[in-house]
Amino acid sequence: MVDKTTADALVHSCQTRVLYGDTDSGGVVYYGNYLRYFEKGRTEFMRAQGISYKSLEESGFIMPVVENYTRYKASATYDDLIEIQTTLAEVKQVSCKFIYQIRNVETNRILVKGHTVNAIVDKSGRLTKFPDEIYSKLIEIARKLD
Repeated sequence: MVDKTTADALVHSCQTRVLYGDTDSGGVVYYGNYLRYFEKGRTEFMRAQGISYKSLEESGFIMPVVENYTRYKASATYDDLIEIQTTLAEVKQVSCKFIYQIRNVETNRILVKGHTVNAIVDKSGRLTKFPDEIYSKLIEIARKLD
């Protein structure tokens, strides 16, 4: 079992304000934009763990989303302050799974829950294994969850 202190350290939180351009004609966040919020959460989670997407790409690798699931529970609207919570759920040699929860900061209402599976590919788009250093860091994070 993971104690509360360790669990909190493994969930990365970041906040952002909903831009007008993120909303649809109904004044709510367009459903596809939640995947952009997932990306923001994932990028900041990785950065907090000492893994920069930019340095990964400079090394010749990218991590495209190969699977996603999104459960919409409530809507965000223009200028809402939202919090994106991200954690790493699973690590394999060629992919990893991230879990997300997005909530309205003011109301504390959960808006969206979901996950993505990201593969590791080389610049030609060919599936490959994580570089050893990155894989080791991801495994270390995942073990803290066990």
